[in-house]
Amino acid sequence: MASQAEQLAANMSWKAFGKAKDLQNRLLFTLSLLIVYRLGTYIPLPGVDPEQLRAAVERFTGGFGDVINTFTGGAIGRMSIFALGIMPYISASIIMQLMTSMVPSLEKLKKEGEQGRKKINQYTRYGTVALAIVQSWGLASGMDAQGIATDPGLFFKVTAAITLVGGTVFLMWLGEQITARGVGNGISLIIFCGIVAELPGAIAQTLDMGKRGVLSPAAIIGIIIMAILVIAFVVFMERAQRRILIQYPKRQVSQSRQVGGESSHLPLKVNTAGVIPPIFASSLLILPMTLVGFYGQGGPDWLTTITASLGRGQPLYLLLYVAGIVFFAFFYTAVVFNPEEVSDNLKRNGGFVPGIRPGKRTAEYLDYVLTRLTVVGAAYLALVCLLPEILTSRMAVPFYFGGTSLLIIVSVTMDTVSQIQSHLLAHQYEGLIQRSKLRGRRK
Repeated sequence: MASQAEQLAANMSWKAFGKAKDLQNRLLFTLSLLIVYRLGTYIPLPGVDPEQLRAAVERFTGGFGDVINTFTGGAIGRMSIFALGIMPYISASIIMQLMTSMVPSLEKLKKEGEQGRKKINQYTRYGTVALAIVQSWGLASGMDAQGIATDPGLFFKVTAAITLVGGTVFLMWLGEQITARGVGNGISLIIFCGIVAELPGAIAQTLDMGKRGVLSPAAIIGIIIMAILVIAFVVFMERAQRRILIQYPKRQVSQSRQVGGESSHLPLKVNTAGVIPPIFASSLLILPMTLVGFYGQGGPDWLTTITASLGRGQPLYLLLYVAGIVFFAFFYTAVVFNPEEVSDNLKRNGGFVPGIRPGKRTAEYLDYVLTRLTVVGAAYLALVCLLPEILTSRMAVPFYFGGTSLLIIVSVTMDTVSQIQSHLLAHQYEGLIQRSKLRGRRK
C-alpha cells in the first residue's frame, strides 16, 4: 500500500500548481532575475571599440575562448559589464572551502552552525571582490594592449576594472537572492541560463557548418545521437544511489506497547558532488587563461607555448581538466558528507547497520562505501566531460554540445524540478493540515 507521501506525490498536477501561490511567486522572482542577468550581458563595457573587439574575438575563438564564453553566457564575447561572469565567486568559494579544511579557526567557525556559515559566506564575498579586481585589471590591461580600447590609457583601465567588478558583485547578489527567495541554486541557474541562451546560436552555427560542407550530414546526426546518449547517461547516473539498510531495535514503552523494530535506508548517491567538480575545474583553468588568452598574441615565447598547450583538446588541458574533476569530486564529497557525524546520529537514535558495530565501525564502513562510490562518480564525470570534449575539439563543433554543458543543463534542471516538487508537496501538506483544523473546529 502506498504511503501518504507517495499518494500526495502522485496527486501533484497543474491544478495543484495553480493553488501554490508561494511557489508561483518564487518562480516569477527567479525568472525575473534571470531576465535581468541576460539583459546585462548585452550592455557593452564603456570605451570598447566594436571592430577591434570583433577581430580579437575571432582570434580567441576555437580555444579557451569558447569555454569562457560558455560560462559567461556570451558576455565576454560581447565584452559586456558581466564579462567576468560568476567565475570569481566560484573561485573564491573553492579557495574558502579548501581553507576551511586546512585552517583550524575556519574549521571551528564552520561547526558553529548558522552564524558560522554567515561568517564564511562573508569571507567568500570579500574573496570574490579581491579576485574580481585582479581579473578585471588583467582583462582591462589586455584590452588596452590589444588596441580594443577607443581611448587607451590608465583612465580606461580603471573605469573598465570598476565596471567589471561591479558586474560580478551584482551577479553574486542575484545568485544569492535566487537561492534565498526563488527556486533552485542561484549560481548554478545563472550558469545554466547562460548556456541555454546560447544554444540556439550554437545549433544554427552547426547547421550552417553542415550547409557549407564543413560537417557532413552523418557527422551532424552523430552529434545529435551523442547528445541524446549523454543526456540519458547523465540522468541515469544522477539518480543512481546505493541504499544502506538501517535497522532500529524494538523498545518497550509500556507493558502493552512496543515501538521501533523498523528498517529504513540511508541513500548514498553515486555522484554526491553533483555538477560542482566540472564547474570548479573549469573555473580554475579559466582563472589564468583569461589573462593568457589576451596577452598570448605577440607576447613572449613561453606565454605562447602555454597558450598552445592549454588549447581545446590538447593533452595538457585534458589532463589538468580530468585531475581537477577527480580532485573536486572527492573534496566536495568529503565536505558535504561526514561519515562520523552520520554514525553518531544513527547511534543516538538507536539505528545501526546490520552486521556492523555502531560508532567507529559504522563510520569506517560508510567511509569505505562512499569512497568506492566516489571513484565511480569521478570516473563518470570525467568520462562525460572528456569524451565529448575530444570529439568537439576534433570536429570543431560548438562547445555548447560538450559533455560539461550538457551535464550542467541536465543536473541543474533535475535539481530545480526536484525543488519545485518539494514545494508542491509542502503546499499539499499545509492544505491537509488546514482542512484537518477546520474539521476539528466544526466538531
